[in-house]
Amino acid sequence: MAFVRSIGRWSMTALVVNSIIGNSIFGLPAELTRLLGRASPLAMLVAGLIVSMIVACMAEVASQFAEAGGGYLYVRRAFGRFAGVQVGWFYLLGCLAGGAANATLFVLYLATIWPAAGGKLARIGIMAAVIVVPTLVNYLGVRRGANLSTVLTVAKVLPLILLIVLGLWHFNHQTQPFSIAELTQPGLSAWLRALLLLIFAYAGFEFAVAPGGEIEDPRRTVPFGLATGLLVCALMYMLIQFVTVVTIGTNPTQHPLSDTASVLLQRGGPLFVAIAVMVSTYAWISGQIVSSPRILYSFAANGDAPGFLARVNPRFNTPALAIVVFALLVWLLAATGTYLWVVAVGAGALLILYCGVCASLIRLRRLQPQANALRIPFGPALAVISIAISLTLISALDRHQALLIGVTALLATGNWWWAKRQTVKEPESTMAIASSR
Repeated sequence: MAFVRSIGRWSMTALVVNSIIGNSIFGLPAELTRLLGRASPLAMLVAGLIVSMIVACMAEVASQFAEAGGGYLYVRRAFGRFAGVQVGWFYLLGCLAGGAANATLFVLYLATIWPAAGGKLARIGIMAAVIVVPTLVNYLGVRRGANLSTVLTVAKVLPLILLIVLGLWHFNHQTQPFSIAELTQPGLSAWLRALLLLIFAYAGFEFAVAPGGEIEDPRRTVPFGLATGLLVCALMYMLIQFVTVVTIGTNPTQHPLSDTASVLLQRGGPLFVAIAVMVSTYAWISGQIVSSPRILYSFAANGDAPGFLARVNPRFNTPALAIVVFALLVWLLAATGTYLWVVAVGAGALLILYCGVCASLIRLRRLQPQANALRIPFGPALAVISIAISLTLISALDRHQALLIGVTALLATGNWWWAKRQTVKEPESTMAIASSR
């Protein structure tokens, strides 16, 4: 059964913004200020330019597909089943870790205004509630899910816009001159460290392209949504960091946005930020439930996972079982892991995905040079640069994170072996341009 194509340009843009802006905008300002001081707002812009290369590669590759699956599907078509399953596992792991991290952060900030939420049982129960509501909405239809994501995206962006406006007004009345020397004073190592963190902060755009089967005119909608969404996020990141620096300076602080809000909004500032964090993380989870379960669906539809995950609810036209299974896995990961642990898991997994998608651009151009698709200028060169950046970040993982990456690769290999035994012939596809391995 075909999905209903209900995600238009602006819903797609909202999904991208929602997928990127989650917990990082509230957690990174302190570390960035420590590393770069008053030069930290510029780092937001530089990192945005770096990520734009990866996004451009994603946009070109995504424009050639109208099915659900995202990066897993792209790599599978370009390099075959084995590579697709490998990347698919890392893709799914990154999605699960992102959802779990945001659910964990939601409860942490709720506990600052309602201490009882920090209890073990209360924490697990609240996480379940946070995940269940958007799961139910998306189970009932992608249009409802996309609309909820759009509403929550607006709701989480508005508090940030308020802080930006008040902060710029504050800066206008207390002008602080900047000098070029402040850009070079931190040193190369500090700049590299800050940019590595910010690459992680911009992660999330890859989730928004997963529901390709439910996007209106995906060859036009996906590039528009990716470009517009990234631009919005880059501006928000840069301005929030700028406002933080000019409002409270560069002295070390654990909660710079709360301190900034205390200056701009007086006594209600910390409460305002706590609510903003909860809205932001909840909105992120809502947007993810729209997109990420389609990866499980695509796995099953291609014979790489049990077939029941590919079943589409005949009434709501949604991959209902895939949505429920995905939500359950997010909850289990959130309930058993710590915030920093799940963030580290997601970071390493998504770097593998970026390498795979960028490599797919080069491969697909060779296999289908006349394809009716978006063609970005200097595409192969941008892909190579993006792969180099991703490999640099992967090499910076510690041994425990590297071990987890290795274990995931072994599990993916086992999945591929199982799937290969389940079918003698790989399902035909309208875009089957690479043979199975």
